Amino acid sequence: MQNQQKNIVEEGGELPSLLLGAGFALASLIILPALAQRVGIGASLTIALRGALMRASNRI
Repeated sequence: MQNQQKNIVEEGGELPSLLLGAGFALASLIILPALAQRVGIGASLTIALRGALMRASNRI
């Protein structure tokens, strides 16, 4: 019985993790460059922020 409950808890943690990772990827590929262009941030800083978001999405 405990083994089944443990599996349910572990499976329940996959979807939120996947959604958070996808959100970070979306932010780094689409939202961040658009905001950077609007604000006027340089390309090198945008790439650095993008890399940081992608690393954060891989850790989750």
